[in-house]
Amino acid sequence: MSRRLIFHVDANSAYLSWEAVRRLQHGDKLDLRTVPAVVGGNPETRHGIVLTKSIPAKKYGIVTGESVFSARAKCPELIIVPPDYYLYMQCSKAFGDMLREYSPLVEQYSIDEYFLDYTGMAKALGDPLATAYRLKEQIKQELGFTVNVGISSNKFLAKMGAELKKPDMVHTLFPEEMPYKMWPLPVEKLFGVGRATAPKLKERGILTIGDLASADPRHLKLFLKSYGYLLWNFANGRDESPVRPNRRVLIKGIGNSATIPFDVTDRQTARLVLLSLVENVGARLRRAEYLAGLVSVSIRNNKFYSYSHQRKLSTPTDSTNKIHETACRLFNEIWHQEPIRHLGVRVAELCTNSLLQTNIFEENIEKQRAMDRAVDEIRSRYGLKSVMRASFLHSGLNCVAGGTVTEEEYPVMSSLL
Repeated sequence: MSRRLIFHVDANSAYLSWEAVRRLQHGDKLDLRTVPAVVGGNPETRHGIVLTKSIPAKKYGIVTGESVFSARAKCPELIIVPPDYYLYMQCSKAFGDMLREYSPLVEQYSIDEYFLDYTGMAKALGDPLATAYRLKEQIKQELGFTVNVGISSNKFLAKMGAELKKPDMVHTLFPEEMPYKMWPLPVEKLFGVGRATAPKLKERGILTIGDLASADPRHLKLFLKSYGYLLWNFANGRDESPVRPNRRVLIKGIGNSATIPFDVTDRQTARLVLLSLVENVGARLRRAEYLAGLVSVSIRNNKFYSYSHQRKLSTPTDSTNKIHETACRLFNEIWHQEPIRHLGVRVAELCTNSLLQTNIFEENIEKQRAMDRAVDEIRSRYGLKSVMRASFLHSGLNCVAGGTVTEEEYPVMSSLL
């Protein structure tokens, strides 16, 4: 039986590239990809974070996830473009439609990433490497942006291959190539190793992906639980997940907010309100089988002045506790201690968990996720108030709250992993 052939196709600096293409099509002379530029936040208020950056912006030390205020401080001439998610949905759909010319088995992992199963297609379309280059050039010529293509025998290695060097590149990363292409890389470059896990590995002398691959998985389980075994499998290039086309509507974000009938003036009450909102958001994430990569919190005070704060997560999650902890940190960083009348929580940068199944999460999260799912099931059968956290007892607050649901759906999207 011949081995599988899987492509991972990833748009380079997608949001910025798509904005640049639109502007050029409308007669602009300046290509945003050639100057220090970022997509993210609000250029007037300087609130928000950098969602994507140009290569010239990267040379100033600007990184994805930092505040636009900080990015502007590093480069005063920086061009800041607010995000336009409707444009991104249109571009993503065109991207996916083009990939389906090369295989009927195409799955979307996120708004700018797709997997394509090329197994058995070589007789009709030719050598996989030549096809990958042809696909890359077709996207560049017809859609106007560049992509990286990773080729391997499974989805995980194809994704790692696409990350080897950017932009506008094709890379193979088959199991026999791991010793010289993947194993020498720092351990934090392994997909799934987040900020919390990398230091724990390094403390134990596991500095490279190769170190992790050669480690005793029983030792890894001692301090990383079952997550350690998953990472060991990944470091050894093991992944059997299939490419599954599933024609789902892509949700850009899931949010929940509430107008509070009294002034909130203390952090404890604010934390409870945020928790009641996140209970709803987390349940909807899990029901839709999405993971969130970004959390934002919005506040409106009793003078009707609104402001917000957001942060990228090191590892995508659907954990109620993880989202709530992040929301509380964001709240603490921006609240001016004035009375609050409205709070909101929103998650975005959504992807699905079919590549890593339920094991993408940092250690010790599996039990929490099982509990989340159990609570979801009970509430779906017996009502939202059938299970509540003890902190809501005698608080006068609903355990699951929210008055304004901001789930944005775009029927133009054809599928999502």
